[in-house]
Amino acid sequence: MQSDALNISINDVTKKYGDFFALKDVSLEVKSGEFLTLLGPSGSGKTTLLMVLAGFTRPDYGSVKFGNKEVVTTPPHLRDIGMVFQNYALFPHMNVEQNIGYPQKLRGKSKSEIKESVSEALSIVKLDGLGHRGVGELSGGQKQRVALARAIVFKPQILLMDEPLSALDKKLREEMQIELRQLHDSLTMTTVYVTHDQKEALTMSDRIAVINDGELKQLGSPNEIYTNPSNAFIADFIGESSLLPAKVISNKAYLGASQIMINHPSQDDGDYLLVIRPEKLFLAKGKEKDANIFNGIVEGSIFQGESQLLVIKLDSESFGEQSLRMRLPNGSDVGQKVPHTGEKISVGLRMADSFLVE
Repeated sequence: MQSDALNISINDVTKKYGDFFALKDVSLEVKSGEFLTLLGPSGSGKTTLLMVLAGFTRPDYGSVKFGNKEVVTTPPHLRDIGMVFQNYALFPHMNVEQNIGYPQKLRGKSKSEIKESVSEALSIVKLDGLGHRGVGELSGGQKQRVALARAIVFKPQILLMDEPLSALDKKLREEMQIELRQLHDSLTMTTVYVTHDQKEALTMSDRIAVINDGELKQLGSPNEIYTNPSNAFIADFIGESSLLPAKVISNKAYLGASQIMINHPSQDDGDYLLVIRPEKLFLAKGKEKDANIFNGIVEGSIFQGESQLLVIKLDSESFGEQSLRMRLPNGSDVGQKVPHTGEKISVGLRMADSFLVE
């Protein structure tokens, strides 16, 4: 089952409800065959943008093109896109085969064509032999697979997914993330995926578009978004981080009374936040080359299975009244003792991992 992927061009899309901007001048190019995730908190505008692409919401301004075709006024059923909804939207009075074959029936396909395409879709989503089962007999994971099979049965060039894994338990959700990505790669279609789950976005995406307050805040690869967030919101929203108030004076950065090294020193004077990822910190013994050293006391030590989360109160004279979080791996082969609560420690942060955001 193959389709020819289309690029998507979104230009200056704006949607208002009264005085509220659900979307504000959003411009975005989705590459042909790309897996792009719209990521943001609840109410950010990500689902509204997906509904604009699907045709269920018409923007007040702006343009949406699939390939070279303007579709902003095209109704949903004529856009020829696959859609997977958050609640699956399966027909309860139909069995699995009938649900999956419904888009083909609407397209006037023959019974033999429908049977062949449904069989292929069932095989792709690993539901062989379950075609005659009722929807009410399926698990959550199986319902998700049926919804996905229905979305791809007619070989769309574009697939839209609105938080399709949110109702699944953690283990199944993580398994399905990998399966969905593999499915995307095998079908060579353009996928736009909506989620509020940062790890999900980092796991599955070619690129991530971070949406907040109806605006596109940053667009980049998962690695770019995680390692070089463009502002404090993204640094805090994507992954774990400690954000510590810092200052830049005459091209020198300070945390409290202590000068610190940062990755991009050419910053304008002013107030910033030092972003510290917990996994980037290491236990230090004295000074370390090209690293910032922070002295403090362990306020808390939390066992989290494969890792230990430490809460460290920094030395107030050097760094002010601030705390940070550090994550250390657990296990007998790690080769380091995990500090205990109340212990004085020094932790290091490489200059390459030290950066400021506004």
